[in-house]
Amino acid sequence: LFRPYRAQELKVLSCIAVSSALGLVPPLMVAWIVDRALPHKSLPELLAYTGAMTLSALLMGLLGVFQGYQNHQMGEGIMRDLRVQLVSHLHRLPLDFFASTRTGEIVNRVSTDVDSVDDLVSGTLVTIVSNCFVLATTIVAMFVLDWRLTLLSLAVLPMMILPLWPVGRKMYVTRKANRKKRDELASLIQETLSISGITLLKLFSSEDTERSKFAKMAGELMKMEIDLAMIGRWFFMIIVTMAVIGPALIWFLGGKLVIDGALGLGTVTAFVALLSRLYTPVTSLSGVQVQIASALAVFERIFEYLDLPEEEQCGEDLPQSVKGELEFDQVSFSYNSERPTLEDISFRIEPSKVLAVVGHSGAGKTSLANLIPRFHEIAAGEIKLDGKNIKTYKLSSLRAHIGMVTQETYLFHDTIEANLRYAKPQAGREEIEEAARLAHIHDLVMSLPDGYQTTVGERGYKLSGGERQRLSIARVILKNPAILILDEATSALDSVSEEAIQKALKELTRGRTSLVIAHRLSTVEDADKIIVLDHGKIVESGTHRELMLARGKYAELAARQFKGRNQQEEEPLKLEKRD
Repeated sequence: LFRPYRAQELKVLSCIAVSSALGLVPPLMVAWIVDRALPHKSLPELLAYTGAMTLSALLMGLLGVFQGYQNHQMGEGIMRDLRVQLVSHLHRLPLDFFASTRTGEIVNRVSTDVDSVDDLVSGTLVTIVSNCFVLATTIVAMFVLDWRLTLLSLAVLPMMILPLWPVGRKMYVTRKANRKKRDELASLIQETLSISGITLLKLFSSEDTERSKFAKMAGELMKMEIDLAMIGRWFFMIIVTMAVIGPALIWFLGGKLVIDGALGLGTVTAFVALLSRLYTPVTSLSGVQVQIASALAVFERIFEYLDLPEEEQCGEDLPQSVKGELEFDQVSFSYNSERPTLEDISFRIEPSKVLAVVGHSGAGKTSLANLIPRFHEIAAGEIKLDGKNIKTYKLSSLRAHIGMVTQETYLFHDTIEANLRYAKPQAGREEIEEAARLAHIHDLVMSLPDGYQTTVGERGYKLSGGERQRLSIARVILKNPAILILDEATSALDSVSEEAIQKALKELTRGRTSLVIAHRLSTVEDADKIIVLDHGKIVESGTHRELMLARGKYAELAARQFKGRNQQEEEPLKLEKRD
């Protein structure tokens, strides 16, 4: 992470080295003032020594400003790189990861976890290096002044360093548990305060229940934060105590030597001044060790995500002219090893033909559709596009030729135009409006006060389910894919809207290989071929007429649906007679 910022690192290290040397000037000048200038009653010497002190302080201040700018430029650059790297990596993870991980946890790691290591990245390198420079130059200067006092000063250091390991280890364990609890809290907030979550909460009047749950979790986090804050307090108390005892010992021994005439008063005074340059870096380095141990728990969480394997990005590009012949050859798939979701699936869709997939809920229809853009990897068999295994193509190239309208329409909290343009960023306004017309949504959009600049709200909440679905269809029309997947594309529409969309879908599917998943069989009667799934297996296939004549599973499903529809149509007549 630091590698791209070598220039800034070099400037920072140079500033640290010069500042460390300049930091020795004031205590040495104090010694010379007391032992030379004052006894000699020499004004020029006094002016020279005090001038040197002033000049060194001024230079150190200027270097500090320059060093701070370079350091923050480097630190913030590293944080930006880490955030971008993490988010880019998450974008390339398979759907299985997002299906098994709570959104709140992902958001917490990307935002809060990265933010929590900001101080470490921005300041730790500088802290370590600068303190090491200060320690080295200070010890040399102390030995020059008096070796006996130096040895006494260094004898105190082990007591300031030895307790570091257990404190750091405890900090690591506690911080890791703390971040996990924060994940749980973030997930709870994200679930209950999203538009869907808050609607459900209000619908069931669960305000008090959710408040109690949140208060309990917040209380547990509070206790962890207190434990985290109190770790090492006794240790730091020892460090602070030693920082006071050390100068006291120096004054005692140094004072005795001054009384005996073996040492000058200025030397002792300078030595005590240097002690702060000895103990302050040690105290700071001790804090850094604990800070690193604490941050390791957070870094571990960040790199746990960065180490997850990405979707395969290798392969060749599809040719621009894709025919769209799609074939499943003995394909099997499972979300877990215990129960297969799809088993031995084989079928073929001719270019520009429509294949419908029907079956009970949970039969595996959506899972089958998700295998075509390789949202999941199959366990056995092959899926071929124009005669070649789709695994030979780059994922981005494969998905560029596939359009999908899913059961759950997702719109960004942005304008209608921005949501449509997501399919084709370079699309002109005419293309966008034409796509909306084909999806029978243009007139509605133009009736809104802001037209295509209308903000749809989170997940498109300001629009009805049918309107959201028609926008989703318009988005796919704008993409103009060679292969079209419609997963219950008309499920959220009323009968009037459905009729309009069915006409648009006929235009949309013309010239494209289309896989249509439908619960309502009336929407797939005109499909070139229909396959019936039951418990992950194909139990029937054929045209609507052939399957009805076969009187099998498809005919059974049709009988139930049409019977229900006939009952609904007859019900008003019964009510009128009863009245």
